[in-house]
Amino acid sequence: MKSLFHLAYHVTDLDAARAFYGGVLGCAEGRSTETWVDFDFFGHQISLHLGAPFPVTRTGRVGDHMVMMPHLGVVLGLDDWIALAARLEAAGVAFDIPPVVRFPGEPGEQRTMFFFDPSGNPIEVKGFKDFDGVFAT
Repeated sequence: MKSLFHLAYHVTDLDAARAFYGGVLGCAEGRSTETWVDFDFFGHQISLHLGAPFPVTRTGRVGDHMVMMPHLGVVLGLDDWIALAARLEAAGVAFDIPPVVRFPGEPGEQRTMFFFDPSGNPIEVKGFKDFDGVFAT
């Protein structure tokens, strides 16, 4: 069964969120009110509501990295991932984990990068040559 996910979380400033998600990430804006805004997050729906972002800690061990937990993310095809990494670098986004190859030569080899939105919400973007590798063991 294939479907879209919906995720709603807090941001501290809707204008900054619009500039980042819309301007930097290139996500199309959807419905909005004075207290929330929806975005097409790479084919999925996120709803950003004004409020205190969720607390995060660096407690997720993945390979050699301790990653921020919880975090949201998306899996892209490799060409789209490379284009997004270049877009983020050109925009001066500070990476928590810069674009890197994870698990090279192993099942599930992937590219990954971690960064934060303007409210401090951690985001991971993975890139795969072949989506069949996403669940490879």
